[in-house]
Amino acid sequence: MRGAGSIGAMGRGGWQWALALVLTATLVGCGDPSTSEPTTKSASSFDPPELGACRQLALPDISQAYDATEPVPCASPHTAQTYAVGQMPADFADAAYDATEVGAFAFRTCTTQLQKFLGGDESVAMRSVITWAWFRPSRESWAEGARWYRCDAVGGGERSASLVNLPETARGILQGRPDDKWMACVEGSSVDQGNKIPCSQTHDWRAVTTIKLGEPADAYPGDQIVETKTRNFCSDSVGAWLNYPVDFDYGYTWFHQSEWDAGNRRSICWAKTSD
Repeated sequence: MRGAGSIGAMGRGGWQWALALVLTATLVGCGDPSTSEPTTKSASSFDPPELGACRQLALPDISQAYDATEPVPCASPHTAQTYAVGQMPADFADAAYDATEVGAFAFRTCTTQLQKFLGGDESVAMRSVITWAWFRPSRESWAEGARWYRCDAVGGGERSASLVNLPETARGILQGRPDDKWMACVEGSSVDQGNKIPCSQTHDWRAVTTIKLGEPADAYPGDQIVETKTRNFCSDSVGAWLNYPVDFDYGYTWFHQSEWDAGNRRSICWAKTSD
């Protein structure tokens, strides 16, 4: 066996990766991936966004703190769907715009709600191409007291070549045995250098399992322990997934203390396979 460590750091969109990461295509019935600029922006950001709204976001949009892209009909091509909207806790009334605790709240909220929205368990959600992005009011509205948050399911992530279109609704698409078009693979010589694509496309690596490294209340055990546990588990887990071949390649994505502090307790295992 040959190990290939992918030492990742989560982006702002959960597994975006994750993943997020890293999340992450040709998806059903929505035409070609969008590479165009977002549609017209609206001026106000004080009122909370609409739950369930769909938008045609582009990659640069998902790394922004605030987004005012106008919604589009969900029956038309779109790359994002709002699945959670709400007010932040009262404790954040005096919080700075980019306060760490605000980001940690968004991570916990958007991650938990995304799993419920998509269906499937935490491991499946981490291995999906669907990631999340979160947004808050503009700086001006924040200064005036606006404290809403918005979580969007997004067709891809920061390691994708571009965002791709979602079905009319993404609710429940990971329930049961998800179709390969929703699951994360990588095209490239290694997990950490390739582009994240759906497994329905030609690929070199597939995210096959995850490892849980601790409980919510556990302190971060340190980089060395996290990487070692991840590497050892992924070696065994990928070997089993491949039916114990004599020789195989595997990869792994592990996350650091900042992601642990935000709530992540899992690493991702990758098998080198075209299947």
